[in-house]
Amino acid sequence: MTPAEAHAYCKAVARRSGSNFYYSFLFLPLARREAMYTVYAFCKEVDSAVDDAPPGSEPREVLRRWRAELAAAYRGSPTYPVTISLAEHARRLEIPQDYFEDLIRGVEMDLTTSRYATFDDLSLYCYRVASVVGLICLKVFGTLSPDARAYAINLGMAFQLTNILRDLGTDADRGRIYLPQQDLERFGYGEEELLKNTYSTAFIDLMQYECARARAFYEKARTVAASLPSDDQHTLTVAEMMRGVYVRILNRIERCDYRVFGARVTIAPAYRLAIAAGVWLQSRFLYHPGIHHSTR
Repeated sequence: MTPAEAHAYCKAVARRSGSNFYYSFLFLPLARREAMYTVYAFCKEVDSAVDDAPPGSEPREVLRRWRAELAAAYRGSPTYPVTISLAEHARRLEIPQDYFEDLIRGVEMDLTTSRYATFDDLSLYCYRVASVVGLICLKVFGTLSPDARAYAINLGMAFQLTNILRDLGTDADRGRIYLPQQDLERFGYGEEELLKNTYSTAFIDLMQYECARARAFYEKARTVAASLPSDDQHTLTVAEMMRGVYVRILNRIERCDYRVFGARVTIAPAYRLAIAAGVWLQSRFLYHPGIHHSTR
């Protein structure tokens, strides 16, 4: 497969996914957009090795092969469509191999861990499957300030916590509970109640607490972004589009009184595109070339 064919494959994976992120990618320059399609395709296919493993497959063996392919990509000898595309982008953008290895470690945790005793325990998982993707995105976006790491880490935590709250029922069907056991005990909401999708006053109290925690991470990310140089703030426009979408998902979880055991809380594609366009227009106004803007 040629690099051009590999890029086309990754774009198709991203487009088919229906991801909340896809519409924000459209606002990137072509080279960075292709890199984001590739990063997304890598994340999607590695995650699917565990979450959508075909009957009879061996997820650990599949992840072992992905590790080998990742190493091959950084040596310049990949064979998978995604890693053929990744090899070019990772070299050009100087994305550390360790970031992708951390992501695989995070996905692998789902094979061995289905409960988290404390939030500190859960934080490692969230960092590996989400925050590290944010760090990769900084390389794709061309963000230079070292302080932007805190933005990526906090925003990744916020995204993953929002996903966890939205997908409580789906994860319970898989026998997984990502909410810390310590929190369940604090609010008197039993593990069996969650596995049975029980809606109660205790559940509402628990969800209010968890939503507030997610909002705190969004606010930390926003505060860091506001402190960055204006050029770096501009590079984060696409990340801010993603933040706009995910904050609205969290809003909807709260507005529906935390009824997350039924239909999945989603944002319509047209609305996602409108959110992305609004953030883009705002960024063009704030960071128009030739106009000095304060970063404070």
